Amino acid sequence: MKALRRWSIRHARAAPWLAPVEKWVGASRLEALLLPVERAAKRAFFDCQMCGQCGLSVTGMACPTGCAKGMRNGPCGGVRADGHCEVHPARRCTWVDAAEGDARIRPGHTDSWTQRAAPRDFRLAGRSTWLPMIAPAGRARARPPAAAPKAALAPVPGPQEAAAENPFETLCRERGGFIVTVEISPPDSPDPKLLLKRAAVFRGLVDAVNVTDGAGANCHMSSIAASALLLAAGHVPISQVSCRDRNRIAMQGDVLGASALGIRNVLCLTGDDVSQGDHAAAKPVFDLDSVNLLHTLKGMRDRGEYASGRRLDSAPRLFLGATANPFVPPFAERIGNLQRKVDAGAQFIQTQFCFDLALLEDFMREVRARGLHRRAAIIVGVGVLSSAKALRWMADNVPGVHVPAAVTERIAAAPDQRLEGKRVCVDMIRRIRAIEGVAGVHLMGYRNEDVLAQIIVEAGLRSPSRAPLEQSANHK
Repeated sequence: MKALRRWSIRHARAAPWLAPVEKWVGASRLEALLLPVERAAKRAFFDCQMCGQCGLSVTGMACPTGCAKGMRNGPCGGVRADGHCEVHPARRCTWVDAAEGDARIRPGHTDSWTQRAAPRDFRLAGRSTWLPMIAPAGRARARPPAAAPKAALAPVPGPQEAAAENPFETLCRERGGFIVTVEISPPDSPDPKLLLKRAAVFRGLVDAVNVTDGAGANCHMSSIAASALLLAAGHVPISQVSCRDRNRIAMQGDVLGASALGIRNVLCLTGDDVSQGDHAAAKPVFDLDSVNLLHTLKGMRDRGEYASGRRLDSAPRLFLGATANPFVPPFAERIGNLQRKVDAGAQFIQTQFCFDLALLEDFMREVRARGLHRRAAIIVGVGVLSSAKALRWMADNVPGVHVPAAVTERIAAAPDQRLEGKRVCVDMIRRIRAIEGVAGVHLMGYRNEDVLAQIIVEAGLRSPSRAPLEQSANHK
């Protein structure tokens, strides 16, 4: 297999020699002759699905269409500790194979590919990718024409004008202080009172509030609606947009609607596996991955265009974010994946839970080497659970979460595990603040708002302007 991969790379330039054949028999006839051979060869060696947009030469000869989430630009954040897939635990992650294959093909190279792979064009399914290498004009004739853009477009606001209405964007751009964000799940009710009560705990303590979008593949109030409620109540929301449940048409429409409601901050996510949620029979979409969602939204904001090329009447004002997970394999590829997200438009990054400082330090060393911390605000995820048992359960059952044994052992040995969990989180925050290039922390803890607010104060991140902690204690 290794020899075949290297042979295919060495002889890739031989394809244009067949161009005269294409001129003689015609592109359609040549494709008809090539397809059976191409399909058989690719399926035998690469489990190819014939998407018509082959990228094997830059993905270590591992076919990206084998990814259960349709990831075209690197691994999702849910890769298991053994390198296996979040969706199919018995199968290795496609992108773990890709990283290993790339290292074999390019021995000595530590830098993964950086060019973004475009979203899948389903019109090309089943078409030959050998034909365009032989005669590039053949693919141009075969591809359907793109929609013609409109001529007129209202002026797109500049970064300074947009930032003036968005304090979170200003903070991320100017790096005037250590950023603090927190995550809240929307309610299972149309009544906004519970959401606003939980968010009120953080008033004066955080710079922005993330609103999850079907986290864990569980159904809640929509992130955009909950974000609009928080905005009306005086909070700064970050609306999460997951690729799992909507195609590119729906996501663009949703983000336009969010912008119309005054929501500026959007966090682009691929999304969790539906089989782990409360609607396991649902059909996952994954039309885009988070890199291509970022690229799409950046085009709407900066060029005033939909992904189709059609012009908007006016452009949305957006501050775009993405996620990173330095704590699961493939570790080296995580940096390349982050760079693709920043190149695609990410202006702030929020990471998965950090319980392993050594892995974070390794990650940030590479981030600084590429200067990515100067292009996007790196906000590290931290959090707390009520017991060592709950922490072990999360580590064992939530793909993408890595918890060193030393952390659970420390909490398990404490007389008051809840208190020790808080101490671990506070210690972690203080150590994270000392890492060069880290712009802030993002606190997570499902329905644990009171404890998170206490951690913010005890870690010295904020001084409360009133007494939310005592009030919260009285409600227990």
